[in-house]
Amino acid sequence: MKCPNCQSKDIGKIGINQYYCWGCFIELSLSKGVIHTHQVEEDGSLSSLDDLFDEEDRQLI
Repeated sequence: MKCPNCQSKDIGKIGINQYYCWGCFIELSLSKGVIHTHQVEEDGSLSSLDDLFDEEDRQLI
């Protein structure tokens, strides 16, 4: 898997179907073969970044 944001393959697993990109510091989750991207906010909450990427860019290959 590579990050749809920075194309890095430096991805760490943090939970079931949850990953963290060490290249651009965003959280990724996997659901039905689609990667969902999230920004971790200062308070620990997550903000979706999915609207920044095309659906085909978020497909797990």
